[in-house]
Amino acid sequence: MMEEGELCFPQLLNSSCRRLELPHTELMLYYVVLSCLSGLTALLNLLVIISLSHFRQLHTPTNLLLLSLAVSDFLVGLLLFFQILLIDGCWYFGDIVCTQYQYLAYFITSASIGTMVLISVDRYVAICYPLHYSTHVTADRARLCICLCWICSWIFQILILKDNLQQPGRFNSCVGECVFVVNNTATYTDLIFSFILPITVIVVLYVRVFIVAVSQSRAMRLHVGASAVKSSAFAKTSQIKAAKTLGVVVIVFLMCMCPFYCVSLAGQQTAQHFVVSLFYVNSCLNPVFYVFFYPWFRKSIKLIFTLQILNRHSCDINLL
Repeated sequence: MMEEGELCFPQLLNSSCRRLELPHTELMLYYVVLSCLSGLTALLNLLVIISLSHFRQLHTPTNLLLLSLAVSDFLVGLLLFFQILLIDGCWYFGDIVCTQYQYLAYFITSASIGTMVLISVDRYVAICYPLHYSTHVTADRARLCICLCWICSWIFQILILKDNLQQPGRFNSCVGECVFVVNNTATYTDLIFSFILPITVIVVLYVRVFIVAVSQSRAMRLHVGASAVKSSAFAKTSQIKAAKTLGVVVIVFLMCMCPFYCVSLAGQQTAQHFVVSLFYVNSCLNPVFYVFFYPWFRKSIKLIFTLQILNRHSCDINLL
């Protein structure tokens, strides 16, 4: 059980918030887990950023979207450090920094979710309309979509959090508190545009992608006939693997996002730190699902850790 302990700012007496007294073991567990999560999220996404930025062969429209996702998730990993500082209920950096932190957290996670939607659209076009992919999806259009995604996330979160941004600290009940209060209209708007619509688009497009992939595989097996038994077995294995991958992506997204919005709608503060941290876990898992299974990434990781990327013309190395 958490109890109120000593003041965050003893010199301010009654105007200061009180520190939450947590059992020492539980407090150390929080610090270790969140610190590891923050460092791992930043490291994994930094490796993706270096790989996709350094090697010219990887400068494709799809990889530009993955780069945008890695940048947003890398920033989430850095922001998680401030969440660690809030474990004991005391904020020492003032109302302005608190407001900036909260806004950046909303803005960057929104951009991350928006980029995931763009990736699902990219894969939908690539699988369902392969003949038109190269003409409809170009590097310039990918950059434009990425810029629009970040700009829309920036503007949207300003509108959602305008009351907090106009007067930092207006909802704090004592000195040392870092609280963001969003009215019901803004809460439901954020729920719709930051969770319901993105997950609906992602699920619908990925289901469509899987259906098309299965139908194409069946058509190929019928075309080649009974002599391609091994090919048929391989196609079946690929279908199962694709289904598992798509299912895991959606399930993990739901597991990370649902608790946050459920707690926000219920107005519960006791589990706030846990659900926010779980919300950030998605940024640690994104590079695992979207990038780590590619052979070119494993090759680039080897080149990074062996410092071969420091060699001249290393950006032109063939990774595919």
